[in-house]
Amino acid sequence: MVSTETPVCDFNTPAINFNLKGVDGQMHTLDSCKGENGLLVMFICNHCPYVKAIIDRVIRDTKELKAMGLNTVAIMSNNPDEYETDSFENMQKISEEMNFPFPYLIDKTQEVAKDYGAVCTPDFFGYNADLELQYRGRLDASRKESAATDVKRDLFDAMNQVATTGQGPLEQIPSMGCSIKWY
Repeated sequence: MVSTETPVCDFNTPAINFNLKGVDGQMHTLDSCKGENGLLVMFICNHCPYVKAIIDRVIRDTKELKAMGLNTVAIMSNNPDEYETDSFENMQKISEEMNFPFPYLIDKTQEVAKDYGAVCTPDFFGYNADLELQYRGRLDASRKESAATDVKRDLFDAMNQVATTGQGPLEQIPSMGCSIKWY
């Protein structure tokens, strides 16, 4: 398991369309996922200790962001042959068990991850209402273990700013996680 850090935010890069199957059996696109004030695209998986350490906070934050007109979509791009935990069936199971408030999609060809330049799980891409990139940073100070409950909510605060102003903060701390498992 290789730890990887995300690159810095390339402000105003347009979001890239996708058409991926969700754990609900439906196809989801960029347009069907976006909210009135923007969209958070996150690359996650089931097995990664970095994702496991923050998934409860991700669920909390995405619920609060939805109330601000910011929708969220999660994409799993790992090679499930390398980690059975990342299979579509296990994606369905985890999504249901954790009651994900966002679509959870499988990127079987890994083309979407490549198009976005995703490098790790978790990797967060925060877009404004015009679907221009405004945030590419961490959720909070958590790593393989959850940080203290009172830490700064980097992603939430940034996306709140995006929902309000259309622009993300200039100062962003990269996300860190397990490298995407490529075919």
